[in-house]
Amino acid sequence: MSTLMVDIWSDIVCPWCYLGKRRFETALDGFARRDAVQVRWRSFELDPDGSTEADLTLPERHRKDVGGTIKEARRRIGWLSDLAAESGLTYRLDLARPVNSFDAHRLMRYADQEGAGERVRERLLRAYTGEGAVVSDHDTLVRLGAECGLDPAATRAMLGSDDFAAAVRQDEALGRRLGVSGVPTFVFGEKYAVSGAQSVEVFTDLIDRAWREIAPTEVLDGDGVCTVDGSC
Repeated sequence: MSTLMVDIWSDIVCPWCYLGKRRFETALDGFARRDAVQVRWRSFELDPDGSTEADLTLPERHRKDVGGTIKEARRRIGWLSDLAAESGLTYRLDLARPVNSFDAHRLMRYADQEGAGERVRERLLRAYTGEGAVVSDHDTLVRLGAECGLDPAATRAMLGSDDFAAAVRQDEALGRRLGVSGVPTFVFGEKYAVSGAQSVEVFTDLIDRAWREIAPTEVLDGDGVCTVDGSC
């Protein structure tokens, strides 16, 4: 049976990534061969040299990076929140705290190993975009992981070590080799790549196109056929 691989580079502190995830999942749920699609989540840090201290809210960070007033920054962010609401997501980006996300990525790698990857990924994204959670803080990560079934003591021990650091760096290095410079980025069948929180229709088209290229044509048996061995 053919398998379609979809690699997704994403960051917890990227509001577009959560929206892109939800739109992609909606398209995937409508795909007839859903069980034949394997998704691999890849790590990406928007600010690898950033602080783990939550000094600024997202509107304050936007004002610092883009300029303008806090009111203008909140209006830009509000537009994104409205888009997210159309996909059933509740954003409170006025509370969001952009921080270094390296340990959050390590936690997700650990959760994948423990069979809780999807639950933890969803919980971290929801906590960042809607609850003002500081996703660099170990106490916060332990609490969120525990809500998803991870053992708190084991999670804290993992965060205090270098476990899964190499795996995160490998994802980032692979992304650089493939030209991934922003997130979310989706790569279908190691051939088609698209960046951004695309529409459900775009994702549907890409899934269908990539599947057609890897799946063998189905041939129904019937009468009135001559074969290469000479039988008719």
